[in-house]
Amino acid sequence: MHRETWTPVDAGHVAALQCDECSRTQNQGVRMSDLYATLLSWAVTLSGYPAPVEAPIVVAKPHAFFVENACNHRECKVLGWYAGGRRLYIDEALDPEGNLFASSIVVHEMVHYLQAVERGDASLAGGAAFDSVPSCKQFVHWEFEAYAVQREYILRYGTFLPVGSAMRDAHCEPDADADPAAPQPPPR
Repeated sequence: MHRETWTPVDAGHVAALQCDECSRTQNQGVRMSDLYATLLSWAVTLSGYPAPVEAPIVVAKPHAFFVENACNHRECKVLGWYAGGRRLYIDEALDPEGNLFASSIVVHEMVHYLQAVERGDASLAGGAAFDSVPSCKQFVHWEFEAYAVQREYILRYGTFLPVGSAMRDAHCEPDADADPAAPQPPPR
């Protein structure tokens, strides 16, 4: 496995970025590291989470990887996935450098990474998304938050794309053991 470490323009704000399985030339790699540092900065700015000590590792994978791992072996439309640890995955067909929607997916997944860092998940070291299985309401809350940041990122570029619109219908069954102080999704 080939691994390169790049230092972003503002190294004081965001830690060095790493890219697994880079097959790009050095110049393309530098451009992508600058892009990922910028997208992490957007995620930090729009979410309000602090900049992490260690930046996530962005890994491009074929769509079959998402079908197998994120979608339980069923065909799906997943283009990005944070499964825990420092790695976040994006579909290799995406062009985050040249496409606003594609870069917004990276921002969305970076928000999930920031959420895990904020939770202080020890799972970051082990590569699991959570120390324990979150409640449905907590999971929905995290998705609403990531989609809100993604929408705001797109809007800041003067564009509207209805990302996360399917989340409007997301709901959880009542849980008798739920903590009433736990974060709740926004009202529908």
